[in-house]
Amino acid sequence: MNKSSIITVAIGALGFVLGLGLLGNAIKNRNKSENTISVTGLGTKHFTADLITWSGSFSKNNMDLKSAYDELAMDRKVINDYLVSKGIKQNEIVFSSVDIQKQFRNYNDANGNNIQGEFSGYNLTQKVSIESKEVAKIENVSRNITEIINRGIEFTSSSPSYFYTKLSTVKQEMIASATKDAKERAEKIAENSGSSLGHLKKATMGVVQITAPNSNEDYSYGGTFNTSSKEKEASITIKLEYEVN
Repeated sequence: MNKSSIITVAIGALGFVLGLGLLGNAIKNRNKSENTISVTGLGTKHFTADLITWSGSFSKNNMDLKSAYDELAMDRKVINDYLVSKGIKQNEIVFSSVDIQKQFRNYNDANGNNIQGEFSGYNLTQKVSIESKEVAKIENVSRNITEIINRGIEFTSSSPSYFYTKLSTVKQEMIASATKDAKERAEKIAENSGSSLGHLKKATMGVVQITAPNSNEDYSYGGTFNTSSKEKEASITIKLEYEVN
């Protein structure tokens, strides 16, 4: 074997050895990256709303705009006095601006086309809104609003909406609970496999989901926030990824 052949064989052997070393490191690193545990923990919290909002609207119709406005103002005073008499604070009662709509008698022509007919008067509508921390009191008013209707006022009431002003505190408590739950799950898995947990590699937090207790409401990707129920249930998930020794 000549000198050049010996050099070629030596280079080839060295490349083979280096290739085995790189392959071994690759397998070692791959196994190391796969030697992890991923678990998801759940944190939940039940709480009662401490803030309520409620609104209703009332209207008047008249051929004369000023007369319609004067009649609406009289109804507004009756509604305001009624709410104050029920113990609602004056600064919690907010009346919106008056919405004015012209009304026309429409009809269909011989071809079925809708035609705007003669002017039939003005329709004036105003909205009253209340935001309060006295949840029970506002609930009671919303349920007994027929007392206003019985006074001859065309009043339409909406359903109350319920909120919670200390949601940030609830969220922190749920995150702590979900993290603890996830870690306990990981420890149990590692123990059952004869291993132990190493360093935490990654933590991912889900979005807060707030629903009515024992309901079948769907969770949404961006988070669900129920406002129709006074009693609420919040939940959040935490995904943890640990190294395993």
